[in-house]
Amino acid sequence: MDVRRRGKCKLGDAPGTFHDKGSLERSVATGSLEDCRSQKSRAPFCWWAVDVTLGILFAVLLGASHSFCVFSIHENLLWFSHLKEVEREISFRTECGLYYSYYKQMIQASSIEQGLLELIYDNKTESRRTINVLQRMNIYQEVFLSILYRLLPVQEYLEPIYFYIYTVFSLQALYVTSLYATSWFLSDSWLAGALTASWYILNRIDTTRVEFTISLRENWSLPFFALQVASITYYLRPQLKPLQQRAVLLLVFLSTLWFSLTWQFNQFILLVQALGLFVLDCLDLISPDKVARLYVVQLSSLLVVWLLQFCNPMLLGSLAVSFLVSTLLVKRFQAGLKRGGPLSRLARLVLGGLLVLALTFTINFLTKKSLQLRSDEHIYKFVKAKFGLGSTRDFDAKLYLCEEAFGLLPLDTFDRLAGTLVLYPYLCATSVLLAVLLFIALRNLIGSQSEADQHTLGLRPDVAYNLLHTVLFGLLAYSTMRMKYLWTGHMCAFAAYGLCGRELWDICLRTLCCHTPAKLRLIRYAAPVSVLIFLYFKFWPKVTEELSELREFYDPDTVELMTWISSKTPAGAVFAGSMQLLAGIKLCTGRSLTNHPHYEDQALRERTREVYQIYARQSPGAVYRTLQAVGADYVVLEDSICYERRHGRGCRLRDLLDVANGHIMDDAGENEPDLIQAPHPRFCVAIKADDPAYTKLFKRVFQNKTFHVYKLRKRKPRSVGGSTGADV
Repeated sequence: MDVRRRGKCKLGDAPGTFHDKGSLERSVATGSLEDCRSQKSRAPFCWWAVDVTLGILFAVLLGASHSFCVFSIHENLLWFSHLKEVEREISFRTECGLYYSYYKQMIQASSIEQGLLELIYDNKTESRRTINVLQRMNIYQEVFLSILYRLLPVQEYLEPIYFYIYTVFSLQALYVTSLYATSWFLSDSWLAGALTASWYILNRIDTTRVEFTISLRENWSLPFFALQVASITYYLRPQLKPLQQRAVLLLVFLSTLWFSLTWQFNQFILLVQALGLFVLDCLDLISPDKVARLYVVQLSSLLVVWLLQFCNPMLLGSLAVSFLVSTLLVKRFQAGLKRGGPLSRLARLVLGGLLVLALTFTINFLTKKSLQLRSDEHIYKFVKAKFGLGSTRDFDAKLYLCEEAFGLLPLDTFDRLAGTLVLYPYLCATSVLLAVLLFIALRNLIGSQSEADQHTLGLRPDVAYNLLHTVLFGLLAYSTMRMKYLWTGHMCAFAAYGLCGRELWDICLRTLCCHTPAKLRLIRYAAPVSVLIFLYFKFWPKVTEELSELREFYDPDTVELMTWISSKTPAGAVFAGSMQLLAGIKLCTGRSLTNHPHYEDQALRERTREVYQIYARQSPGAVYRTLQAVGADYVVLEDSICYERRHGRGCRLRDLLDVANGHIMDDAGENEPDLIQAPHPRFCVAIKADDPAYTKLFKRVFQNKTFHVYKLRKRKPRSVGGSTGADV
């Protein structure tokens, strides 16, 4: 055993400085110099490895905790494990039921190939039409999951519905872990990640709705969007090696691809993200080469999705694709736009921005003209009507405007966020860093700052990107409440960075003239730990209470309706009714539909307006001809729509139909001067009186407290010179 004495080394000493009683020669001879250097290099690495290991363990633990939390809440709200199969399927409300029906259809198909063919040549989702569901809707996740279920040896002990919901809830772990990683990358402290995950879980009402809308597209897509943001954050960090950059860029591509493949709103989200990158590039806050690579990744992902969706024209005609193509074309000349004096640079940048916008709208217009694309018209109508730029009589626009989810973000959201302390550090971080960003943008525009000035105040590219990201998506969330789930999760990450990052505390301590490295370290760790302790003592009792709260699913009228349809109607029967109910009918009974909730097709929107005349003031003959034209055998009327009270006057479905038809609305109140009194009573009310004008065309075959089902009678052939006697 080697028992030679070794010199003692202090980490702060210069190489060759020792603190023992021997001579320098004896120290060198015994290897003390090498040992000192080895100790200095090994100690930081060991601490770094321990720190990273702890951070990863906490990330996995908190991600799994959130998955377990939402699964438990879902089970407790519905008592899901004790429900009948039809009740479980009814719990997939509105469009969730439509998407899950394709997973069920693939599971029940005789083979994978047969299941895929039934989706590509589908004639049950829209009667008298054959559509390619893989092209029209974002259901590759259902296809992939159904194939996985058929191939894996889990069928004996795991029902298909549990395989589905377990997968969705597991993705929530990826979501939380990605947000955790984003704040960790920004602050260089996994305490920020722990704080992010804690805030996300405690603000569950405003950060997710997965526990009661399992198959909604955003619950599949947002985890991959969070992973993409985390990857971009890491990619924009300085001093990455080329191999690291390529590996991270591949992860950005894969996460962008899966995010885009699973949600039809991908194009609008990527457009906002690309706009943020464009602004930062113009302000010289991000490397132009990195921005160009991110543009290429976004564009490549959208084009791959376009191919996978059988050349879906809506993607090719999107503003996102047009904008990305425009920016890549203009970037060839962007270097010249950043030369000259301040005024010249400003004029050139404004000119460049206008050129990109003009080119974007030109490419988009020409693409839509060549493809004859009108599928996304309803979105632009909604946007124009929301900001008072278009007609408010349009049925599709009003259908969105009257829903609370598409209104402004309620102010009580900020009260809830303030209650968990996430709002205050978020506002502080955002306001201070926005001021810093504006200062640096002006400094870069002037282009005459000294080297000392550059080191006085700076903003890292990854911080600048996340700052603009949270501002843009915050504005989007405020304008449209449904989009708040794109913002609130990242808000937690950015607030945690503000509390744990060096930049803000450094500015505060220097402002107070008490900056020292020791104080900076102390406050960076003390602040998040204090907040975590506060959150634990204040909210842990509420979390345990919520997890122990037991409720039960109860919807006997819908269960009775689905059971009757399954047992008393032909398998090939076609049903007409509201979009929300028909999605459940397809899932629970497999019957064909006239319309459904996936509203991203112009022909379907027109058909839905026609079918919805069952709730308007129309003659029985007109309604009969409309339903017969779309191939309906049965029509389901809902009292909750016919006598709706959930919305106020002017936003009830029957009011929207009356105004679109030029008729005066029900009840006392103002009407536009050009509206007239309808010549017929409301169909859904009048048909229940069993008047001969209705009974000769419709036969009541089922009713309960909520639903009334009528079968369309077969019309007798028209005799020569005769008439069927129908009300025309």
